[in-house]
Amino acid sequence: MNGIDELSRALGEACVRAGVKLATAESCTGGGVGEAITRTPGSSAWFDRGFVTYSNYAKVDLLGVKQETLGSHGAVSEPVAREMAMGALHQSDADLVVAVTGVAGPDGGTATKPVGLVWFAFASLEGGCQSRFEVFGGDRAAIREQAVREALRGLAAMLPAAALSEGTPPVKQG
Repeated sequence: MNGIDELSRALGEACVRAGVKLATAESCTGGGVGEAITRTPGSSAWFDRGFVTYSNYAKVDLLGVKQETLGSHGAVSEPVAREMAMGALHQSDADLVVAVTGVAGPDGGTATKPVGLVWFAFASLEGGCQSRFEVFGGDRAAIREQAVREALRGLAAMLPAAALSEGTPPVKQG
């Protein structure tokens, strides 16, 4: 799947070396990050759980995203991604989480939130929360696939450098 299996395998090996467990909070990827992780044999050693919070109600109910944040910024925003990540961290036994929210299309885009806009937030028990966005091209499937790949890369980037081996694929910085 365009390197996703290899990224997941390398991420898993690094998580085992670092003694880290992961969780995911996903909207536009619909569980794709968790699926990519659990496709990797042995992932139960390093993956705790995934939250698929496609609706705003699910974001509030399962992750504690504030209704005010959704109302002020919309579901596809940095504040919502950050609240999703922190909620998943607190609602799991994970050490590190990724949250993904975006506009996969083909509809739903606006001038300020175009199709392909995806916000990522990475939260750690030891390192707070970092966030960033990407604007991906292509159709719905391509946008979702790119978002899964970027989520895996971002998780790897959050791991201690000592956990990453020479066999780990390069992590895109940004």
